[in-house]
Amino acid sequence: MIASVQSVDESGTGHVTRLWEVDPSGKDESRLVARSVEGDFAPAFAADGTLLFLSGRARTDPAGDEPEGQDVSLWAMPENGEARRIARHPGGIAAFTCAAHADAIALTADLLPGTADTGTYAAARRARERAMVDAALYEETATGAWSAALGPDEPHTFVLRSDGPAVIAGSQGLAGTADTAMSPDGSLVAYTRAATGRDPDTNTVVVAVAATGMRRRTFSRPGHQYYRLAFTPDGSTLVCQRQREETYDTEWRVTLVAFDLESGEETDLLPEFDNWPWPGRAVLSPVPGDPTMWFTGDERGHCPVFRRDADGTITRLTSSGAYASLCVTSDGATLYGLRSAIDSPPRVVRLDAATPDQQPVFVNAADELRSLPGTLTEVHAQGDDGFPLRAWLVLPEDASAERPAPLVVIPHGGPQASWSAWTSSWNPWPFAARGYAVLLPDPALSTGYGQRMQERGRGQYGGRPYRDVIALADAALARADLDAARTAFAGWSYGGYLANRAATGTDRFKAIVSAAAMWNLEALQTGTDMHAYFRKIFGDPRTRRERYDADSTHLDAARMKTPMLIVHGGRDHRVSMGQALSLHSDLVRLGVPVRFLHFPTEGHTVEAPNHIRIMYETVLNFLDHHVLGQEWRRPALL
Repeated sequence: MIASVQSVDESGTGHVTRLWEVDPSGKDESRLVARSVEGDFAPAFAADGTLLFLSGRARTDPAGDEPEGQDVSLWAMPENGEARRIARHPGGIAAFTCAAHADAIALTADLLPGTADTGTYAAARRARERAMVDAALYEETATGAWSAALGPDEPHTFVLRSDGPAVIAGSQGLAGTADTAMSPDGSLVAYTRAATGRDPDTNTVVVAVAATGMRRRTFSRPGHQYYRLAFTPDGSTLVCQRQREETYDTEWRVTLVAFDLESGEETDLLPEFDNWPWPGRAVLSPVPGDPTMWFTGDERGHCPVFRRDADGTITRLTSSGAYASLCVTSDGATLYGLRSAIDSPPRVVRLDAATPDQQPVFVNAADELRSLPGTLTEVHAQGDDGFPLRAWLVLPEDASAERPAPLVVIPHGGPQASWSAWTSSWNPWPFAARGYAVLLPDPALSTGYGQRMQERGRGQYGGRPYRDVIALADAALARADLDAARTAFAGWSYGGYLANRAATGTDRFKAIVSAAAMWNLEALQTGTDMHAYFRKIFGDPRTRRERYDADSTHLDAARMKTPMLIVHGGRDHRVSMGQALSLHSDLVRLGVPVRFLHFPTEGHTVEAPNHIRIMYETVLNFLDHHVLGQEWRRPALL
């Protein structure tokens, strides 16, 4: 079994990936794949068992010319011998997928508008470089997404077959993703065309003939988007995730569906499944004629593995933890994947493919975490409508009734998300190491608590979700080992918005940290890559102002008194810098103590390891100053 392992580089400012071999039995220690180098990632096996992977490693021309550029290419690693590059593309390859039983590979890579193949694309790139032009003309899409600028390149799907040249199967759309699948026999390729400015909430699934690129079927549904495509073993059906985003009048709804490629019929595979776990990619049994599938999804602070049988019966296979990267053995009897939890980083595990509520078998992996500076428990409360609420509570090692710990409340982003897995950003354990307890609440709009959790929060961004967080905080602070007089509130993205709501709604907290947070909801409409999404939720601000007036925290700025630390990335396209600048100017104008930690090269999340360390140091020093009364310590590198 081959895994891609990411680690911090020698400089401590970035990440590097290498390929590791993991013994499925767990008997032998994991080891680096022979001849793998830094920059190898995304391993997969071709139909003949050859290891394929993506890499930015350079390749020197045998004639002795200078090494070629380090764009990401597709490489093959024979069992004995050096890696060889089997596909390259100007600007790099974003992703690939292999046919299970044929010598065919689908690649995702870019083309410029007006270019038809790799050759014309390379010439167009060279022409732009010679003319020193980096401008982009946008016609149907936003200029950025999450943390990156878009265009002018557009992602396409290419098919490589041993019996002919590469075929361009079709465009994935201007803002498309690397969401591609191949039928097991390599005859069909499926990909998504992204939503456009004309239909911002609807994407299209395209199934094309791999040898020619000609379309065989297209599937779409107004107001819905499809992701994470997979073919059944006989290639007759395409299974994928279907997502209906929240609107002014409807809640989020995510399910798994199957498209019959002959009839075009679409079938909901989870019609009665009310866990609302936001099911992930379906992992289909590779056994011909076996319709069993597996998937993961949030459930009450966990993300278990579920099994769906032919009759629609759903069985939960794991009792705790958060699972990802599932794969199934060729006989359909065993699953492998990654398991993490709030108190456990990801580890490779083995599961029986049918046993309910089992404990995983941990397979040896490198660099396991040996200890944590505290313990994990749960807190329970009731919402103002009687709905049962829960949260994780991290307690530092020395918390007791004699030495109650200060508490930091940290709601998750999203809002459609849940605290269930290990995270590198906003991880609670650095806080615990400093002596803080951390409450990780799942309020209204969180996933894993049934559709009712969405209904009770719809249209109330700063209403019921915020009240749920406060109810859980009150329940936690009823414990003798927590100090109700020393509390703080911190959050990122939607959690940062709730931090802004706390700043304008109460003075009970000693300090507030607002990271990548919404402040002025009307201004957000024109400054985010998801303007159509937010307008669906809040309505047109010119004609339906009710939710803006109720939930835009900037309207209550005059109530702010609590010292605040703002954290924001300069390349954030989801919540633009304008939101942070507006919040900062309001705090300065009102005379509220404020500090602004700005990362010019980061996006909606802080990702560079050195920046994450700086963020933790700044946040913890800020809390120490305002919550514990210690002298302010400015980080040395700032």
